[in-house]
Amino acid sequence: MPAIGTTRKTLHRGIVAAALPLLIGALASCGYGSDAAKDEPAADKASAAPADAKKLSASEVRIGYFPNLTHATALVGIQEGLIEKELAGTKIKPQTFNAGPSEIEALNGGSLDIGFIGPSPSINGYVKSKGSNLRIISGSASGGVKLVVNPDKIKTLDDLKGKKIATPQKGNTQDVAFLNWISEKGWKVDPESGKGDVSVVRTDNKVTPDAFKQGSIDGAWVPEPTASKLVSDGGQVLLDETSLWPDKKFVITNIIVSQKFLKEHADVVEAVLRGTVKTNEWINANQDKAKASANAALKTLSGKELEAKVIDPAWPSILVTDDPLASTLKTESDWAVKAKLIEQPDLAGIYDLSLLNKVLKATGKPEVSDAGLGVK
Repeated sequence: MPAIGTTRKTLHRGIVAAALPLLIGALASCGYGSDAAKDEPAADKASAAPADAKKLSASEVRIGYFPNLTHATALVGIQEGLIEKELAGTKIKPQTFNAGPSEIEALNGGSLDIGFIGPSPSINGYVKSKGSNLRIISGSASGGVKLVVNPDKIKTLDDLKGKKIATPQKGNTQDVAFLNWISEKGWKVDPESGKGDVSVVRTDNKVTPDAFKQGSIDGAWVPEPTASKLVSDGGQVLLDETSLWPDKKFVITNIIVSQKFLKEHADVVEAVLRGTVKTNEWINANQDKAKASANAALKTLSGKELEAKVIDPAWPSILVTDDPLASTLKTESDWAVKAKLIEQPDLAGIYDLSLLNKVLKATGKPEVSDAGLGVK
């Protein structure tokens, strides 16, 4: 893909292209595997803060994210130097992950400071630590989840009964959403085994396209760009999950922080949020350049960029946003409880949006809500 005019030309020549499988979608947002993280050396950007800028309280900040389109804020913000520019000399130490639990483990273990992650692992990580280890400090992305089916076997939504439909993992965000949709249809499925009126087949996104081509599944409820990969293999989009939500928005990626790091380095956290807000603004104003930038970052991380037939339809279905869409996280939590996948969690205090709202106010943008789940 041709270079982007606004891409910084002084990227560190020593960046190592980690040979990661390109996991997308739910693993991007809320996977439940245990893959180890990969450290990525920070890039030296031409856009670094001026030498006379006030130094921040930490020499580096360790930021975790997934090599997936639903983490576009991180991909583009680091690729373009938009986050590092706000850090006044504090270096970014990026770490890439393949699954939510490993990122939560890194955060809880003290080897990660800030992470981009989906709602389900955010909830699980917060509840398991009894509210002591993380806070959600911003939104990052909404949408980008679709039901794609084999059109020879499934022509209407009612045709899903008796079919095999993949989700990324038991209890992940897409799995919970699909189980809730099934329930609202009046169909029965055992949430543990996935057996019932519809066979819910928990399948890692990296193998879902092969399973679809081989006919071992009849469709999949998955995030982008897995959905567009299935379409490129002959699938048809039967439902966009966005259509099921009020205002057509729902959280797919949050930004979380270690409570310890937040307490000790609030200035660094605020600077990162200035960078993510500016990144989202740049993405929304420069869609084509941002798409190319994200693809260039994916190529660096995985060794391979997404084909145009995949990224072109996938990209516009994902909305980058500063708003964490907190009420939708609560809804997703309620669905998981309804499906008996989790017990009723106490989410009070899971959000701390004070620094984000400070940044938004300073840039003339409206403040966002924590839906009553913020720090008191």
